Amino acid sequence: MSEVKISAEPRTEFGKGGARRTRRAGLVPAVLYGHGEKPKHIALPAREFAAAIRKGGANQLFAIEVSDGTQVLALPKAIQRDPIKDSFEHVDLLLVRRGEKVTVEVPVQLTGEAAKNTLIVHDHDTLTVTADATKVPDHLEASIEGLEAGTQVTAADVALPAGVELVADPELSVAAVTAAPTAEQLEATLPEVEEAAAEAEAEVGEETAEGAEAPAAEGEQAPAEAKTEA
Repeated sequence: MSEVKISAEPRTEFGKGGARRTRRAGLVPAVLYGHGEKPKHIALPAREFAAAIRKGGANQLFAIEVSDGTQVLALPKAIQRDPIKDSFEHVDLLLVRRGEKVTVEVPVQLTGEAAKNTLIVHDHDTLTVTADATKVPDHLEASIEGLEAGTQVTAADVALPAGVELVADPELSVAAVTAAPTAEQLEATLPEVEEAAAEAEAEVGEETAEGAEAPAAEGEQAPAEAKTEA
C-alpha cells in the first residue's frame, strides 16, 4: 500500500469543546504516539483524511507533515466515527518506521462462488497479521470457489502476500459453507415466525396498557398532561 502525504497542524485546544471547534473548522482531532515519544496532538484536514481512508482502508499509511516542521510516518490505530453524520470524530495514529514490523487487523474478502444451494456464513471478517509498516495489505483473500456444504474456511486457507505473517490461530474459522434451506423448510418455519411476532406484539400492547392504567403511588402526583397554548 502506497503512503499518502497529508498536512497537519498542532492542536492546542483539548476536551469536548476544543474537539467540536476543531471539527467545525473542517479538521479531524488526532494524536500521534509511539516509539516512546510524548504524544503529539494534531489536527488533520477532514476531507483529505476521509478520501485516503475510503481508498486505502483503515490501515492506510500516512506521511504526515506538521506545520511545525515535524515529518513522520503513521498508521491509524483507532478511528472514532459519528454513526449518524458518518464523519470522523477522532483518530489515534501510531508512529512507524520503514522496515518496522507492525501487528494489524486486515479485512478478509471471500472470492469465487460456492456450490449451488449453499449459504456462506461469515465468522470473522478480519485477521490479525504482522507486516512491514510500509507494506500492510489493504485486504486478504480466501477462495470459496466450488466449496460444498459442510466446508469451513479457516485462517490457514487465507492467501498471505510475501512478507505478511499470520498471528491469528490458523484454525480460526473465517467462513462456513452451509446448505441453503429448501422452499419447504422456509414455508414450515413461516408460521412459527409469524406466531412469535404476534406474541411479541401482544406483550408490548399489554405492557403499554398496564402502564397507562397504573394509578399514581400514594404520596405521588400523577404526571400533568401537556398543554399547548394557542
